[in-house]
Amino acid sequence: KFFSIFQDRNKTSKKDVMLLLGELSTLLHAGLPLENALKTLEGLSTSVAQRKTIHKLRERIQAGSSLSDAMSQEGTVFTRLQINMIRAGEAGGNLGMVVERLAAYLERMADLRSSVLTALIYPVLLVILSLVSLFVLMTFVVPQFIPLFEDAGQALPWLTQAVFGAANLLKQTWWIVICLVVVIAWIVDKQLQQPENRKKFDAWCLKLPLVGNLITHMETARLARTLGTLISNGVPLLQAIKLVEDIIGNEALREVMGTTHTELQKGQRLAKPLKESGLFPTLCVQLIEVGEESGNLESMLIKVANIYDTKLQTTVRRLLNVLEPVLILGLGAMIGIIIISILVAMLGLNDLVI
Repeated sequence: KFFSIFQDRNKTSKKDVMLLLGELSTLLHAGLPLENALKTLEGLSTSVAQRKTIHKLRERIQAGSSLSDAMSQEGTVFTRLQINMIRAGEAGGNLGMVVERLAAYLERMADLRSSVLTALIYPVLLVILSLVSLFVLMTFVVPQFIPLFEDAGQALPWLTQAVFGAANLLKQTWWIVICLVVVIAWIVDKQLQQPENRKKFDAWCLKLPLVGNLITHMETARLARTLGTLISNGVPLLQAIKLVEDIIGNEALREVMGTTHTELQKGQRLAKPLKESGLFPTLCVQLIEVGEESGNLESMLIKVANIYDTKLQTTVRRLLNVLEPVLILGLGAMIGIIIISILVAMLGLNDLVI
């Protein structure tokens, strides 16, 4: 694990690929031949990993390979989706336009992922801070009061006894609690690595209030934008559905895409299996139906993606509006219970002195 940190620095990242394709589209539109464009990018690149990747691509193209074939030999640097879009562009003679659309697609997807992660940073930090605060309070602060009340020899209220008992237990066995949390997390992770368990868990997540909408809107936006981009760049629908299956993160929705691919092979339309699954939003399915009937499926898919990008932002805001007060009130309530338990015991001591 430690050495993987240094190994990753020598790998071309998703961000490197996005920047590479964006700069390549600019140079191709400027009229530079592909090989010269790659040579220029190699000289301009400040990333060692990116420079190595560009150099290998240029060498293969000089040897007679197409750009898509050269990319396919780079292991996991380029995804199947990226390679197939480039291949479709080469077949249609629109490489420059396809590279530009691919770069724009990657940038839009990165923005979508970044906006969601950025929005969730605050509640995650709030949860961590709350847990750390409670741990410090119960492990170091509350135990300081216990000897005071034990020396008084007075029977403590049940609330105080419960808080002091929990504090004593946590102080003596905190390392066991941490180990237990780690073991439980490891077991859950192992269970979720099994396809059937992961599918059930992902299906359950889709039914959760707010969280289910968040996942559905994010996956719908990702699916629609990817599928629309692939089709508009000449990738056949059947092949596009198979590629989209790779980028869906939720296993329950991914299974629907597998079923959709099978149904399309039988001659069915795209909207039918999506509607029958009951997992995709009704508006999404209706717009896809309209797109299929009007012959403008790719443009309608992009419209669906834009709609659910907006819905995703709204869902994230609603989730934060619910989470923030719940977390703050929860932390305040737990700290309040601890303080009240100590105050009640102190009032009992005062009565004893009087």
